[in-house]
Amino acid sequence: MGWDYALVHLYYNIPPAALLTACYYPFCTKLDVYKILFLVIIAVASTTPWDSYLIRRRIWTYPSDAIVGPTLFYIPAEEIFFFVIQTYNTSLLYLLASKPTFHPIYLRGEKLLHDGRRLRTWRWIAAVFLVAAILLGAAMIAGNGRGLYMGLIIVWAGPFILSLWTLAYQLLINLPASNTLFPVLAPTLYLWIVDTIALRRGTWVIQSGTKLGWHLWDGLDVEEAFFFLVTNTLIVFGLVAFDNALAILNTFPRHFPAVAPLPSPVQLVKALLFSPSHYQDDRILGLQEALKRLRKKSRSFYLASGCFEGRLRIDLILLYSFCRVADDLVDNASSGAEARQRIVKLTEYLDICYSKTAEKSTSRDAFIRSAFPAQAQSALLLLPTAYLSPTPLYDLVRGFETDLDFSTGQFPIADELKLKIYGSRVAGTVAELCLELAFYHSNGQNTQQERREIVQAGGRMGIALQYVNIARDIAVDVKNNRVYIPTSWLDSKGLRPEDVLKDPSSLVVEALRQRLLDEAMDIYEEAKGAIELLPSQSRGPMRVAVESYVEIGRLLRESGYKVKAGRATVPKRRRLRVAWTALRKG
Repeated sequence: MGWDYALVHLYYNIPPAALLTACYYPFCTKLDVYKILFLVIIAVASTTPWDSYLIRRRIWTYPSDAIVGPTLFYIPAEEIFFFVIQTYNTSLLYLLASKPTFHPIYLRGEKLLHDGRRLRTWRWIAAVFLVAAILLGAAMIAGNGRGLYMGLIIVWAGPFILSLWTLAYQLLINLPASNTLFPVLAPTLYLWIVDTIALRRGTWVIQSGTKLGWHLWDGLDVEEAFFFLVTNTLIVFGLVAFDNALAILNTFPRHFPAVAPLPSPVQLVKALLFSPSHYQDDRILGLQEALKRLRKKSRSFYLASGCFEGRLRIDLILLYSFCRVADDLVDNASSGAEARQRIVKLTEYLDICYSKTAEKSTSRDAFIRSAFPAQAQSALLLLPTAYLSPTPLYDLVRGFETDLDFSTGQFPIADELKLKIYGSRVAGTVAELCLELAFYHSNGQNTQQERREIVQAGGRMGIALQYVNIARDIAVDVKNNRVYIPTSWLDSKGLRPEDVLKDPSSLVVEALRQRLLDEAMDIYEEAKGAIELLPSQSRGPMRVAVESYVEIGRLLRESGYKVKAGRATVPKRRRLRVAWTALRKG
């Protein structure tokens, strides 16, 4: 009996597990736990027979004075724990790296596959390579000599890697290297170092007649290095395949109307076997465009979107895309007359969406393609109006009319009431729609009365965030001849809106910026309690969305802070800290 192997875990495997757990805990969801358990079970079940065979063949051995004693199929308890802890650590690293990733945009339907034949070419090149490697491994086993250990690794792992590659090649090729290579290579390098220490101490021993005799470096046999590279590849490939299946299930509700919060293995396999010829390419392209808009226009909400999951995340991104496109259609019109015409068309679009006619889908699509520019069409086609209330959307469009009044030389924000009405229309409505989506996609137990109260509080929070937005963008709005500071506030300081247009950075305007932020923070403090009443699936992410934007206001209130290029920008590290802190609250 000995403690050497147990001490390897205590010194080298458990500390990284604790660190990764502490880092990821605020972001962890039930789905993440399900993924990890799923992978751990598969790892233990698939590795145990193979490992047991190697021990019985004495390809590797464990000195009796290096292990505690209990075994399972000849495998020491410490080795079984290694299967678990390696899978756990690599899985957490993958989850951390891929948390912001929006997997649906990396899917490719039949049309997109033909447009980029690179995917299919690489799929078959890799498949042929893997089959050849498996055959080579079989030959090495048949030789029963120095290549036996390497051959057993290849023949054991090769079929699993080939299967996962065949099923999830689209994401494996398209995902950023930070999602795939990094969570493979980082733990592999670390385990190479740990393995070298263990081999030198004699914690485990490899039979010399079954290994090639090559070393990656002094003390590390090439077979051991290859083993850890292969096992981490299996873990990451398994996680990517899981996310590939989830992306398919969540992206195509037409084919998968109902998706369980924790999809069964059967449902996951069905998704992976779903033919790309049935993917909706227009939907994938629309999601790509929507995410691009979000990333470009709102770093705060882009960060927050990564905390949502499944179809709720998809629909929130589509909602933002619609709001952004609708606003741009009006703001970027060549004339006031064209802008007003576009508002009329947006209203007609909503009329068609909420009409009761059986042919509304066909008529809506035809109207969108005839009435709106090509770059705006996907946002209107994909807006999930089937489970959004019409009133907030109509009010949002009405809010754009206020912006148009500036083009006629008017300053429509006469007083604080007008400011609140404007904030309610252009931002409060969006907050209400976000909450409607949160309730639709959750299985929360809120009563209808509670939902109404939460939505109303959300509307007020939207007003607060719009006040922050106005306070941030005073100089930017001036370039468009717009002043959203209430005229009554300016009058009290002896100013007119035209004075703000001339000097948006004056001390008086700065004081009014702070007054606007004070109003925003008062509303925020009053409304934020409603977040804690949301369903658990959306409570933390919604808190991140709010806090990420409120942080802009906090930044603007800091003594000595200067707005740069007309805007306040929260540093990325600070935004991440805000998100992490917001999620820690549960």
